[in-house]
Formats: sequence, structure tokens, C-alpha cells
Amino acid sequence: MKNKLLISYDDIISTNNLLLAWQEFSKGKKSKLDALEFSFNLFDNILQLHEDLANQSYEHGGYHDFYIIDPKLRHIHKASVRDRLVHHAVYRQLYSFFAKTFTADSYSCQINKGTHRAMERFKYFARIASKNHFKTSWVLKCDIRKFLSKLFVPALIFLAG
Repeated sequence: MKNKLLISYDDIISTNNLLLAWQEFSKGKKSKLDALEFSFNLFDNILQLHEDLANQSYEHGGYHDFYIIDPKLRHIHKASVRDRLVHHAVYRQLYSFFAKTFTADSYSCQINKGTHRAMERFKYFARIASKNHFKTSWVLKCDIRKFLSKLFVPALIFLAG
């Protein structure tokens, strides 16, 4: 039997959901300049965001990019507080519906899961594959970002040509 989504757009954009999303989003960010600026007129900002979403005039803004060293140099793209608040509002409403459909070994952005739990699960599978560290086992660590466009698009052009 398929799960039926019982969440409406109005549930997602409700001022109550936006306020709860703000509470979750702002944890640990209250001293950040962009969060402070948004919180200065919090209720006006929430009401304006709700109105923009309700009349479908909301547009996601651009990203602020910067670099961090963690431990290697990383290029970060960060959405505005307003846009991240919308992300949280959507997440709050849709998480429980989609979480049921994920495989048990999905760990990213899941409640009570994360990097440490994923590593414990990896160690479990590594012990099985290596026959309790008796047999040599291999792991492929790779980044498949843009994999399809780099590998298959040239092949498709070749085939079509």
C-alpha cells in the first residue's frame, strides 16, 4: 500500500510552521549577523514571508559564497536566512513522510542519524566483507558529482552523431 501525503501547501506556509521552523533554524545561529538581522524584525519578516508564499510571489534568492578550511579548502554557498527558513519549513512538514521511504542505511539529514552512526554501520559491513579482518577488502571512495554529464553526455553525442 502506498503512503498518502496528507500535508498541504497551506500547512507548510502557515505562520505557526514558519515560527517553529525559525526556532529550529536559529539554534546555534543567534549570534550570526544574518540571523540577528532577520530576528530584529522577526514577526514582520515571518508575516512577509508567509504573504509572499501565500500569493506565490516568493522567489528564492541567490547564494553568498565563501571559503572555509575544514581541514581542506572548501567553497561554500549559503542561502539567505529567509530562504533557509523556507527550507526548514518544508523539511519540518515533509520529513516524516519521506523518511519512511528511505533505506535503513540512509544517514544524511536524518533524525538520530549522522556521520558517527554511518561509520559504525560501515565498520559492521567491513567486518563482514573482511571475514572479521582476515581477508583484504577494498572500499571505493569517490565523488560522483556531475558524473552523468561528464561520462554519458559525450557518449550520447558520439552515438547520436
